[in-house]
Amino acid sequence: MFAGLILSEWIFFLTGSVFFRIRHFEPEVTAFLLSTLGLGAVAAESPSNALKQFLTLLAGEVIFFIAIGFLRNIEHVKPMRWVAAFGSVGLLGLTLVLAKAVNGALNWISFGGVSFQPSEFVKVAFIFVGAVTLERLQSTQSLTKYMFFAGACVGELFLMYDFGAALIFFFTFIIIAFMRSGDVRTLILICFGALLGGGMILYFRPYVADRFATYRHIWEFMNDGGYQQTRTLIYSSSGGLFGLGLGQGKLRYVFAAEEDLAFGVIFEEFGMIIAFAAPLVLAVLAVYAIRCAKCSRSSFHSIAAVASGGLLVFQACLNIFGVTDLLPMTGVTLPFVSRGGSSMICCWALLAMIKSADRRTYTEINPESGVRSE
Repeated sequence: MFAGLILSEWIFFLTGSVFFRIRHFEPEVTAFLLSTLGLGAVAAESPSNALKQFLTLLAGEVIFFIAIGFLRNIEHVKPMRWVAAFGSVGLLGLTLVLAKAVNGALNWISFGGVSFQPSEFVKVAFIFVGAVTLERLQSTQSLTKYMFFAGACVGELFLMYDFGAALIFFFTFIIIAFMRSGDVRTLILICFGALLGGGMILYFRPYVADRFATYRHIWEFMNDGGYQQTRTLIYSSSGGLFGLGLGQGKLRYVFAAEEDLAFGVIFEEFGMIIAFAAPLVLAVLAVYAIRCAKCSRSSFHSIAAVASGGLLVFQACLNIFGVTDLLPMTGVTLPFVSRGGSSMICCWALLAMIKSADRRTYTEINPESGVRSE
């Protein structure tokens, strides 16, 4: 399987060079580094799950190239924003009807023995709709339309009890709105309204607060609500600088180790150096997105790239700070690392949005990028 992974990487780079004329692969190498870490952690626990992860990684590579081609001429795909918007709201609504509760959240749909998480795919559509809607001149009307769309998505996620995804969507909305308007006062008003809405939910649905009752009190509930966090802290500390070795850790036997606790598994088995490198690499990817956004060929590509980079970093923060009890644990995945096919495909699609902002990606459109146009 890992030989197949290496082969797929060579095919990926050759395909990008020959057919898409890409000459720089910095973000793609970053994604392969993180994906390989996650695949190694999963393979040590379950070869069958590792095979599924590997196949979704291959699917993510294909989605990356499809998205790169899709974003080549944004004028041709702008009309699809309405399809993406209504499709996203409808897909989340369908999840509310068809999904069965898993760990208290309604976020998984199963068809024919195959399960997927619709909210992961909606993340990509959420950024696409926002970037297209606000791509042109600053418009209060456009921002208002996007606010209604964002409110519908976040509201459905709250009804699904997927609070981690709701926070990610709201944070992404703030990034997109700020990039388009630059109006801090409006964003403060939006945040105040969100806090008010959250307070009302806690007032009328007090059982929601029970999910966060162990926050900052995990050692008092170390065999109950704080079981995952306390084991993460205990077992991670035994990894030292270089780790115990692949498959030698004890954290992998805790529930949802390869999903929610992926950072702890990497810390224990690969060591502190590799574990800290994972979030650092994601931060570098976000910086790359910001640098590319400064000179991208359209406002759409700038907004989409920065929003995608910000989403990946914020999601990583929720995962890492959640399992270490610096933030309430929300059960979100660590991008590219945690086991989950829907998450893997979503991450590669977001990577394509970041890559599309780099003027060197489309050399036939931007011959001034320093690469000879063929």
